[in-house]
Amino acid sequence: MRILLIEDDENLQQQVKAHLMTANYSVDVASDGEVGLFQGQEFPYDAAIIDLGLPKIDGVQVVKTLREQGFSYPILILTARGSWQDKVSGLDAGADDYLTKPFHIEELIARLNALIRRSVGQASPLIENGPFAINTASMQVTVAQQVVSLSSYEYKLFEYLMHHVGKVKSKSELTEHIYDQDFDLDSNVIEVFIRRLRKKLDPDNQYQFIETLRGQGYLLKDFTKQQL
Repeated sequence: MRILLIEDDENLQQQVKAHLMTANYSVDVASDGEVGLFQGQEFPYDAAIIDLGLPKIDGVQVVKTLREQGFSYPILILTARGSWQDKVSGLDAGADDYLTKPFHIEELIARLNALIRRSVGQASPLIENGPFAINTASMQVTVAQQVVSLSSYEYKLFEYLMHHVGKVKSKSELTEHIYDQDFDLDSNVIEVFIRRLRKKLDPDNQYQFIETLRGQGYLLKDFTKQQL
């Protein structure tokens, strides 16, 4: 999952980014509202974290502009302003949730996870699809109730596919959602990770769970609609 973090406090920005990356998020950062708004308009994010007290363009205006332009990804606002009026202003502009500074990073990540789950219709951190299951809170993956160890990027790719079961996802879309904007990519990196997922999660080719659609991309089968 790819996150936009707009925060002008450099120390806090880097701390939050480091924790999000540890939680297997890819993170793009901006230090003012102008740059952050541009990034929010130009790149495909799964969620954004936006401070209200930003230079150049304040956070409420960033949120309002994104919503007016049709960007619907979840937005969590951060504010050092404790008054209810500031929180209401952020929510009325189109934000989905808020945290007041100072905050616990664990709460921020839990709220972010919940927002992303709700945006794709998942109420629980446990996502199940036939024999496959992923707990987005503990980042544990199981197949037929057996835990399988994945690398960070293998997990990111599988999590994204599990959030979009039964939908065709192109290589470019997968690349954009599991890497941040500064990552130097090999053109075949998604193919490599797909092969690794097949080998680790279905070594005997019993489930054939990821379909390759030539010229279109990849599809994670929806096992709720078929018999295993």
